Amino acid sequence: MLSQAQLLGVDDSHLVAVGPQRLEARTAEAWQALVADAASAGFQLGLCSGWRSFERQMAIFNGKAEGNRPLQNRRGERCDVRVMSDADILDAILAWSALPGMSRHHWGTDLDWFDAGALPASELKLEPWEYQEGGPCHALARWLEPRLTSYGFFRPYREALGGVSPEPWHLSFAPVSVPALHAFDANELAMQLDGADLALKESILAQLPGLVERYCYRISPA
Repeated sequence: MLSQAQLLGVDDSHLVAVGPQRLEARTAEAWQALVADAASAGFQLGLCSGWRSFERQMAIFNGKAEGNRPLQNRRGERCDVRVMSDADILDAILAWSALPGMSRHHWGTDLDWFDAGALPASELKLEPWEYQEGGPCHALARWLEPRLTSYGFFRPYREALGGVSPEPWHLSFAPVSVPALHAFDANELAMQLDGADLALKESILAQLPGLVERYCYRISPA
């Protein structure tokens, strides 16, 4: 069982190295078995993002909130934070990037994949079209789909449910991530955020229970 500190991304003692990335130990074992299976079918299943710390997630969030990183809305349109309300900025960010402390990447059970045989990681944009028909990762996505559950993985952002936008690249290792979500404590999250140098903090804390319901619990089932 992951601790609250591990769930919030402030403790990395549960992780093992997988190349330059890190994953929770059981997740790493399942992932490496899936990679080997893909290789036997002629695919190079690449890992482009594994564990992410609270501080790293906050840097991503703050960068978007302050206009220092590109920001898209739910329709994939570029946004200018200078002419947006705090509510609209928050909605645009959370459609694609988690609030620090609420990212499943903190757990080490969730990862982003790509077809390393079709394009280098430096060219990957992590946009839905890359995984759809005609995209560089589509063939591997089709191969993976019927095999994920046999390795313990599922896609929490398979469909649009009003929270996080669909992410065909995002996989989660259910044997660890499902209990992790049950153990997640929103009160611990509130205390962590209250002490953080977080953009839009006042607005976030005022509506945190609703944000947790929408962006943590509103997922496709394992």
